[in-house]
Amino acid sequence: MHDIRVEVGFDILQANEALAEKNRALLDDFGVTAFNIMGAIGSGKTTLIELAADRLGDRHGIGAIAGDIVADIDAERFKRHNVPTVPLNTGKECHLDAHLVEHALERLPLDDLDILFIENVGNLICPTDYSLGEHHRVVIVSVSEGDDIVEKHPMIFKTCSLAIVNKVDIAKAVNADADKMVDDVLRINPRIKALKTSKTTGEGVDDWIKFIEGNMNVHR
Repeated sequence: MHDIRVEVGFDILQANEALAEKNRALLDDFGVTAFNIMGAIGSGKTTLIELAADRLGDRHGIGAIAGDIVADIDAERFKRHNVPTVPLNTGKECHLDAHLVEHALERLPLDDLDILFIENVGNLICPTDYSLGEHHRVVIVSVSEGDDIVEKHPMIFKTCSLAIVNKVDIAKAVNADADKMVDDVLRINPRIKALKTSKTTGEGVDDWIKFIEGNMNVHR
């Protein structure tokens, strides 16, 4: 009898990373900077992408990939902002992967784009291990999820360039401490940039836009 070890998980992640590198090289060839936007359902991913499209669309070509388990509701929202968008339904899978993104890129007018937003499937666990070919990872959490949400999901914050604590205008109403959430982020990853944002008051939106423009084409 011989023990046979099959490292399936490692092989899957290794294959995904190879495809992700291929996606990134394609985006580099077209001069497109990709942002992988991650966060739970209801954290405000779609809204913050819409705000960016409105603020940046007059000077940059913007495209989107809208990932979800089912439906294309978010994709339709992006299209209303004149953003070329590919909806990606994952079915039973709780994250996008590089293979799905590879095929989505074939359906986008990359020649016309400067920025690509990839809205990942809504959760804080599954997307962590799967690179898509993005240049920057952004994780969004809402105060409505509770101010312990960062402590409960530390791994995703270790892999991101930016963390956003969103909907801070309702923090008092939901008994959440937004500053604590930012402190938790920086304790987990001292190198990450952290913002507090609110669509209602406009807090942090300018900083969100500055982050995007400040990180365009840095991969060249």
